[in-house]
Amino acid sequence: MTDWSTIEALPRRTLLELFGDDADRLAKLSLDVSGIHFDWSKTHLTPQAVDAFAALAKAQNLAGKREALFGGEAVNVTEGRAVEHTAERGEGNPDSVARARASHGRMRTLIDAIEAEALGPVRHILHVGIGGSALGPNLLVDALGREEKRYDVAIVSNVDGTALEDVFDRFDPAATLLVVASKTFTTTETMMNASSVLAWMTEHGVDDPYGRVIALTAAPEKAVEWGVDETRILPFAESVGGRYSLWSTIGFPAAIALGWDAFSELLEGAAEMDRHFRLAALHENAPALAAFADLYYTQARGAETRAAFAYDERLRLLPSYLQQLEMDSNGKGVTVDGRPVGRPTAPITWGGVGTDAQHAVFQLLHQGTHLVPVEFIAVIEPYDTLAEDHHRALLLNAFAQGAALMKGKHADDPARSYGGDRPSSTLLLDTLDARTLGALIAFYEHRVFVNGVLLGINSFDQFGVELGKEMAKAAEQGGGDFDLSTADLIKRAGLD
Repeated sequence: MTDWSTIEALPRRTLLELFGDDADRLAKLSLDVSGIHFDWSKTHLTPQAVDAFAALAKAQNLAGKREALFGGEAVNVTEGRAVEHTAERGEGNPDSVARARASHGRMRTLIDAIEAEALGPVRHILHVGIGGSALGPNLLVDALGREEKRYDVAIVSNVDGTALEDVFDRFDPAATLLVVASKTFTTTETMMNASSVLAWMTEHGVDDPYGRVIALTAAPEKAVEWGVDETRILPFAESVGGRYSLWSTIGFPAAIALGWDAFSELLEGAAEMDRHFRLAALHENAPALAAFADLYYTQARGAETRAAFAYDERLRLLPSYLQQLEMDSNGKGVTVDGRPVGRPTAPITWGGVGTDAQHAVFQLLHQGTHLVPVEFIAVIEPYDTLAEDHHRALLLNAFAQGAALMKGKHADDPARSYGGDRPSSTLLLDTLDARTLGALIAFYEHRVFVNGVLLGINSFDQFGVELGKEMAKAAEQGGGDFDLSTADLIKRAGLD
């Protein structure tokens, strides 16, 4: 039986030594799944390390917990809930899959009605939500809606009124559909923004603003109480967590803006990755191998962060999406049975867009004192129609940065010397379409799950976000037991 001490004691060789020792290294540490090429050869994973992680996965019953996840069992143990985002794309408990299909059918019917102008003329979709209710839809629309988007879509999450006013300046209130996305339909920021949108509509002469509201929620009764007609409520299952919810009716802005065919392809791409994750052996399982690399660096090498760089403008929101997915899920300090973990859990996820990031943060990656595993995400097929040297330069920069991080360069002048032996992985997509993007996002979801299982933590609760919200609510009501510094800040801002 392997434990963490076995992994921490794995032999340490440089990346160049690892390539020199094994002519088949690239073949052993790369995969092609769902239109994505995965390359972990420039990480310090070895077949020995993969075997050690596979043994740890067996000891932690990864296979059993994976089946429990897909079977609709209560894997979110602290809240006693199943975790059924995979059912939204057709993989999971049959009853849950059937309910998800019915929910999607209801959404498609409503979209057909909107397109037929049953709610009046609609040119603009104003979606208000926060967290997973905004990050996922925003990623989808931004990545896939740059050419044939059928409606102007704005997704607003920030309670800062400037965010809404920016949209008000661009949208016609008489042609705007308000979409309110909240799992509980009580989220403070979302409901405040929604009320402000209704006020804007009313001020500009919209006769029945509530008649132009769509609600996306797991609490339809709350939406009815708020004033939404039940025919315009698109429910989703309580067992679908917020940061995993873009596959459900939370994906409404993508489904209406991109078209139903694109949304269906998104679901099928994710389902294809689900099947791969469920059936492939661990040594050729993309989410598992990615998690093994993550854990090697956090547990054996002390890496505190992980950087993701999208070398495609259409994926510019991916690092922000991954921040929530990874840090909300695995930023935990106790195990599933409530004991201190006693070791690092999720690294801090950060990143940006290449080639911009090369001129902003790569200095630290190449010559700084922090060990930062880097992930490059790129797409072979260009989207732009400019001269091909644009896309060629983009891809060559991505590949060269990984090579430079690994190889380094010695110079007599220490300031011009690169130590090398810095790890990176590459995800190279054949093309960026709905199907491949679905597979990519599902890959990241399952990677998070494997990380959580091997660490013995619950990836599906998020109690850490509650305390600050409770204190803000107390302050809003004129109460709260605040320290001297916070009380002074409230007073200085004129909020007391």
